[in-house]
Formats: sequence, structure tokens, C-alpha cells
Amino acid sequence: MKPACKKNPPPVAESRQSAAKSRVKMFAAFCRKPLHQSGALLIIFLGALAASCATPPAEKVLPPCCRPLAAQTNYTDKSLFLLDSTWTSDTGRQVKLGVLRGKPQVVAMFFASCQFTCPLTVSDMQRIEAALPENLRTNTDFLLVSFDSVRDTPSALKAYRAKRELSNQNWTLLRGEPDDVRELAALLGVIYKQDANGDFAHSNVITVLNAEGEIVFQQPGLNLPTDEIISKLKSLSSP
Repeated sequence: MKPACKKNPPPVAESRQSAAKSRVKMFAAFCRKPLHQSGALLIIFLGALAASCATPPAEKVLPPCCRPLAAQTNYTDKSLFLLDSTWTSDTGRQVKLGVLRGKPQVVAMFFASCQFTCPLTVSDMQRIEAALPENLRTNTDFLLVSFDSVRDTPSALKAYRAKRELSNQNWTLLRGEPDDVRELAALLGVIYKQDANGDFAHSNVITVLNAEGEIVFQQPGLNLPTDEIISKLKSLSSP
């Protein structure tokens, strides 16, 4: 099953049909004008025609979870991509973690309404992103997985992405069912507990996965130097 990503732009065929109608209207106007005005209109019409044909519609940048799925191979027995759980992104698309295969992942667990440590964790991840050399930054993805299966709907995650200015280029935000969240947290060594208000007390850990989904480095804590994580990501990009 290939659930749709978030609302798609108008189909290319529809856009082309609309552009064609505009060109027809322009040409009809040209034909109705007196001869002495037709030359200028003809130049305008031909210029617009050339521009519409030469400029393809801009492609929307999709989060890593919405990119074409890499060819499936057997994962190692240490890969988190072996998990069979299904997750929902802020685009509304349902995915397996294996869709992220192919690039190192910087991973943390959080919940969008958190007012204390989660914003600091996300800031730490943004500092890591900013500190990466450009060629490494474009080949490293960042993954946030929510503890809150109830309140962190796709729309809530989408709003969080906008609030924190998390680029579609390399950030993925996911929510899952409680059992799936619990399983992933256990594998990442993250401890959490929900309180009576629906908030979560939790440990703060940033994890680095290699391109195959294996844990290669973990850094517990907040506001720590990024040197070790940067060094690990550089080593993963080396031949």
C-alpha cells in the first residue's frame, strides 16, 4: 500500500491545459486587433509562449520519508529498519522506518507540546546540522519521533515543523501507536513515562544511525558540544 503524501499540487496535465487556454485567449485577442497593433501583440504572444514552454513547474521538496523507497535488501540483525511498525509523518504518509535507509540519521524522541527539555534537544540537533560541512549536511537526515500518540497528529507535527523551521530537505517527524513507540524507545535506550496531564517525563538521548539503520553513537544529555557527533558523521561519510 502506498498512502498518499500530503495534498499534491495540481497534476502536470491540468497545469499544461490551463496554460494552453491562456495562450489561446492571448492569440484570439491578437487576431481581433487592428493591423498596426498586431506586430507588438505578436511579439508579446510569442514571448509568453516561449516562457511557458521553457519553464517547468517547480518541484516540491519532500521530507526524507516521502522520497522514493530505496531498493530493499536484507538488513543486518542490528538494524532498526527491521522493525515492522508503521509510522505516520507530518505529511500524513504512513511509512516503515526502512524508508529512511541510505543516509545516516540523527535521531531523538520528543513530543510537540513539551515546554522543557524537548526544545533543547531539537536545538542541539539544529546545532549539529549547522555545524556540518555543506556536502555532509545534504547527506545527513534528522529524525524526530513523538512519544505522544494522541496529541501529536500529522497536523500538530506539521505545525511544529513550521514553528521550529525544520527543513523538508532532511528532517522527518513521525508519530506511532503506543506499543510501537515503546518498542523503539527501548531499542534506543530512551526511558519515558506519561503523567496524569498527558505529558511525558523522559530521558534525553541523541542517537546516530548509519545508512543501514544501525546505532553507531549515542549522546545523552542536553546542551553538549557537537564535536563527537560531527566526528562520527564524518567517519560515516568516509569511503
